[in-house]
Amino acid sequence: MTIQPVILSGGSGTRLWPASRERYPKQLLPLAGLDTMLQATAARLDGFPGQVAAQIIVVSNEEYRFVIAEQLRQLGKSGRIVLEPVGRNTAPALSLAALVANAGKSDPVLLVMPADHVITDLEAFQAAIMEGARQAEQGALVTFGIVPDRPETGYGYIRAGAPVDDQGMARALDAFVEKPDAPTAARYVSSGEYLWNSGIFMMKASVWLAALESLKPGIAKACRASIAGAKDDGDFVRVDKASFVNCESDSIDYAVMEKLAANPQLGRGVVVPMSAGWSDVGAWDALWQICEKDAAGNVVRGEVMLEDSSDSMVFAESRLVAGIGLKDMIVVETSDAVMVTDKRHTQDVKKIVARLKHEGKPHAVNHRKVYRPWGWYDSIDSGERFQVKRIVVNPGAKLSLQMHYHRAEHWIVVKGTAEVTNGDQVFLLSENQSTYIPLGHTHRLANPGKVPLEIIEVQSGSYLGEDDIVRFEDTYGR
Repeated sequence: MTIQPVILSGGSGTRLWPASRERYPKQLLPLAGLDTMLQATAARLDGFPGQVAAQIIVVSNEEYRFVIAEQLRQLGKSGRIVLEPVGRNTAPALSLAALVANAGKSDPVLLVMPADHVITDLEAFQAAIMEGARQAEQGALVTFGIVPDRPETGYGYIRAGAPVDDQGMARALDAFVEKPDAPTAARYVSSGEYLWNSGIFMMKASVWLAALESLKPGIAKACRASIAGAKDDGDFVRVDKASFVNCESDSIDYAVMEKLAANPQLGRGVVVPMSAGWSDVGAWDALWQICEKDAAGNVVRGEVMLEDSSDSMVFAESRLVAGIGLKDMIVVETSDAVMVTDKRHTQDVKKIVARLKHEGKPHAVNHRKVYRPWGWYDSIDSGERFQVKRIVVNPGAKLSLQMHYHRAEHWIVVKGTAEVTNGDQVFLLSENQSTYIPLGHTHRLANPGKVPLEIIEVQSGSYLGEDDIVRFEDTYGR
């Protein structure tokens, strides 16, 4: 039996704004440790005693593809990254992964994990996975239920039935229930029959696909067509857009698992209880709960000074943040935004994100620092008819060959060596050298060296938007 890790890396994490943004969401951030949440998920089976597939399958959208590939590379992991042209929820995402995993008819057991969860007790997690794999190998569709430690109203619940055998801890899947109110949640927890719905699943690829064919044939058909028309692009599998956009949007729970609980004749649903320090880190208060705290119950990150403060979280990204007399507060500072809230209102952060989008402000979508497949840029300053960027290009990488209609650019090299294409000229620039790119000139920036190239770019012109780019040639297929 081979276990195939499948990581679902969708979602924008709006309740963790301003750290999480639409184009750089929470799963790509190191919120709960030194590794990003995606990296922690990818490393969750390290040391596992069973056989694990060499390649991790990650299902994501195109926007994150190069960041995901780089983060896996930093871990020494190999990934097969399946790119969804549009979001269609978790059931189609898992179906794409199952089809990719089963392409050679090897029929592995899929371990399906969201990229944005935290698990602190890996030994307990892997023990639950061993039991889940045993059940999945026997044809069950397995979900994992978190043993609750409080009456939580922010999670859905699973009612567990009788033990399925006398060999392990797996129990029959009785029912899924929606997020309860406080009295109902208290009753669930005191009964001992209910578990939090973790969103983690295990099943054979063939078992999932057969269940989907039976219960959601439209999704199955659209996903098969999408993979049949897919194109391989290095680490990436680009599914056929025309087929996938017509796919129904549905979750794993609604499409299949809940139907098994209601009618066991459709298939064998199993829930494995797990107590492994799990959190879906859905909001800032959830992150505060799982982080290591000082003697006053505070969690701090970055350059932070607190006086007479308790049970609070302060994250500082780009400057000193001082807090005095804070109690049950969340403060998050980034280079372009500051968010302050009482812990009781962290679910309402998404309302601020909705307002930002409605008003057309960029803060909901991008950080000031924007990652690109070749590196990143940071918009340092801007004003009428000018913008200043700090640009870092990775060794061996290059930007597209491009042209602008509305702006000219000055480039100053501050670190490394730049290969510059300016019109019909190609030349090298070293530290403290510069060049001028006139409006309308074809140009390209590349890093031929072995260290990161850093330049300062000064743009000037009547329009400075990122959409004023005409690309003639691009390594990354944009």
